[in-house]
Amino acid sequence: MQAINFYLIIEKIKSAPSVVGGLELTESQNKDVRYLKGKVVSVGSEVIGICEDDTVWYDKHAGNGIDIDNKLYKVIKNTDVVIVE
Repeated sequence: MQAINFYLIIEKIKSAPSVVGGLELTESQNKDVRYLKGKVVSVGSEVIGICEDDTVWYDKHAGNGIDIDNKLYKVIKNTDVVIVE
């Protein structure tokens, strides 16, 4: 599997639930979180500054899900990445 042009294929990294006022909030319940963390699986040929196996933070509303070999990935554009660790 290979991303093309300005696209990235991301594998989502699950985050631990946050505790607010003694209540555990899962990712879907925590509305304040705008960005998600993921591992880059494939990088398009036009992407600069991001490599495979990098950990990135990206906009949770960006891109679309894709199921490859019964594993869910996210396809996003490089402009949706805000941080590269």
